[in-house]
Amino acid sequence: MGDFHGNDLYAKGVDALENDHIYLALSCFEQAAYLKKTPLCCSYLAYCLAKVRGQYPEAISLCQGALKEDPDNPLHYLHLGRVYAMAGQRMKALSILRQGLRCDDTSEILRELTQLGERKHPLFPSLSRNHPLNKYLGLALSKLGIR
Repeated sequence: MGDFHGNDLYAKGVDALENDHIYLALSCFEQAAYLKKTPLCCSYLAYCLAKVRGQYPEAISLCQGALKEDPDNPLHYLHLGRVYAMAGQRMKALSILRQGLRCDDTSEILRELTQLGERKHPLFPSLSRNHPLNKYLGLALSKLGIR
């Protein structure tokens, strides 16, 4: 009975997340993880914890554990990448999302990668990125299609 109830809570949490009911999803995944701690449930729970409560270290740990148990599931890479992005660790997020693409090129991972984007190197590395030479010369060269 507990296993069936856990699966029901998991399905309800995924449905809530798809409909942007993040607090309901968090509650469902917490209860489902309490009943049966599966890698997929932990991955979703980690994403919700990061999004709602900002508990990034715990969320990263949960996602990494899920990824170790089930390394072929692209959802784990997606969730871990999103958590890293929310935690302000953009380069780690990009790296994890690219690893997820090697596993399976789902449209969610591609969308997340394009949303995060990737910055080009500054024209003059010895100057800061915000220096007027780097900033305006980079913009001008981009408009001309040279960069």
